[in-house]
Amino acid sequence: MNYNVKLSDEVREALALGRPVIALESTIIAHGMPYPQNVKTALACERLARTHGAVPATIAIIGGQLCAGLTEEQIEYLGREGRNVAKVSRRDIPYIMAKGADGATTVAATMFIASLAGIKVFATGGIGGVHRGAETTMDISADLTELGRTPVAVVCAGAKSVLDIGLTLEYLETQGVPVVGFRTNKMPAFYTRDSGYNTPCRCDSVEELSDMVGAMANIPMRSGMVIVNPIPKEFEADEDMIDRATTKALREAEKNGITGRDVTPFLLARIAELTEGASLKANIALVYNNVRLAASVAAGVIQPD
Repeated sequence: MNYNVKLSDEVREALALGRPVIALESTIIAHGMPYPQNVKTALACERLARTHGAVPATIAIIGGQLCAGLTEEQIEYLGREGRNVAKVSRRDIPYIMAKGADGATTVAATMFIASLAGIKVFATGGIGGVHRGAETTMDISADLTELGRTPVAVVCAGAKSVLDIGLTLEYLETQGVPVVGFRTNKMPAFYTRDSGYNTPCRCDSVEELSDMVGAMANIPMRSGMVIVNPIPKEFEADEDMIDRATTKALREAEKNGITGRDVTPFLLARIAELTEGASLKANIALVYNNVRLAASVAAGVIQPD
């Protein structure tokens, strides 16, 4: 078994030369969107990263091997297989490696593998968090504890809207994780720009964000950072529509006994159905927005020779 992270030639060269690299997750491909939109979105994200000055490193486990930087064929495979590919958080990594299996990495697992590879910036749609009703279920995403111990900056559109965003912010504070709004004082709610909660701090320029990431890496803090980047206003979903769909989807999940790692994929898919695709369009737009920002931030942290 090879315990090292397998880097694509493009990623290996960029890291060796000190060029900007951003991590991209693979759960969004296999579990977050339907085929073929998932593959089209993933490949478009890679192109966007390059356009904005960074090398994309899509992270996954292929045949038991930790990988940073996938081929188009591998991305197509993950998207086509969808939920047949295991959803892998940090705890699942040794098991998937031992089995020689394939795995789509969550935010937590992607952060962990990115850190092993020396990648400091990661773009995703939204982070996991404290689930509604967690005071009785104890359903809290491993993304939050990973952010408390892995020095990777995660650019996202906030926590997924199906979560308890207030408690998610409280948990991040307990973990000592900086949460910074890019040109906003408001914590976004994934599909919408304002959850009703404030961010602890705000940066109005990419340069400031790059300086924060540089400080995080060089102190060193030994914890990550959340950079929240609201969905562009023109792509924002209707808040009432999202709330109605979320409430209905949550009830259905409870009624059907859907728990654990299956909850979020079910909710996202059901909300997309209930909103007749509006939430999926918003999801794609916000991911693109986050990739653009992450690439620019990474370029400011590590300047090319």
